[in-house]
Amino acid sequence: MNPSDVPAKDAMALRQRTGLPIMECKQALADADGDMKKAEQLIKERAKGKMDTRTDRVAGEGRVAIHVDGSRAAIVECRAETDFTAKNPAFQSMVADVAKIASGMTAGEVSANDAINAKIDEVRITTRENASFARGFAFSGGAFGSYVHHDGKTAALVQFSAAVPPEVSKGVCQHIVAAVPSPQAVDESDMPAELVAAKKAEAIKEAEASGKPAQIAEKMAQGKMRKFFEETTLLNQNYVVDDSKKVKDLLPAGVKVLAFVRMPLGGDCVRAIAK
Repeated sequence: MNPSDVPAKDAMALRQRTGLPIMECKQALADADGDMKKAEQLIKERAKGKMDTRTDRVAGEGRVAIHVDGSRAAIVECRAETDFTAKNPAFQSMVADVAKIASGMTAGEVSANDAINAKIDEVRITTRENASFARGFAFSGGAFGSYVHHDGKTAALVQFSAAVPPEVSKGVCQHIVAAVPSPQAVDESDMPAELVAAKKAEAIKEAEASGKPAQIAEKMAQGKMRKFFEETTLLNQNYVVDDSKKVKDLLPAGVKVLAFVRMPLGGDCVRAIAK
């Protein structure tokens, strides 16, 4: 079958289904002898083959998304080459779909499976950009709070031991996104032991360098460590909306923060799990 023999309405229908150029649609229909389903599969395979040769192109833009479904949740990041594509509703819908798929996966770090790759391939084919799955985390159990910043480039997901009022869960998540410095742990007991030891040694060294006796230097170091924990642990930070309160003061009695993730597009991701 010759491309010129392909009815214009069929070529247009395939273009609407795939988002690919009309001439490529005509060629695919011709090669498939007019079979629409076969032509759609053929054109997608060809487009994907072309995109697989472009995976080395830098994908520095993208979006972060969260999906919560009862006692399951996930936060993911997907990348694109340009902000133009990242703002495309189809790309944003794809990231939301990826987050939904991830929420049904085993709790922990998420790796792209066939379902996720299929969603991303659809966008890669239609945009001709090197879209990709960057990272993600899935959680199971308890209750969740979430917040995605209006630009879609920073988000926070918090796992609570039990349900909390929506305004509280959202407030805690917004705090995680906005706080400077960003929280690095739920509480001081969750801070990596090697980091705590290094900070304490540094504080003692500073105190001793000032000429203070060892006993006083130790007390000065303890004071510095208290400040360190207040500045870097979620529950002990001053709440960004009302600094007369600590974040822990927002939680209903008996409710604990089990874990949280702060995910900035392309930046350092913090995943903290309470001990």
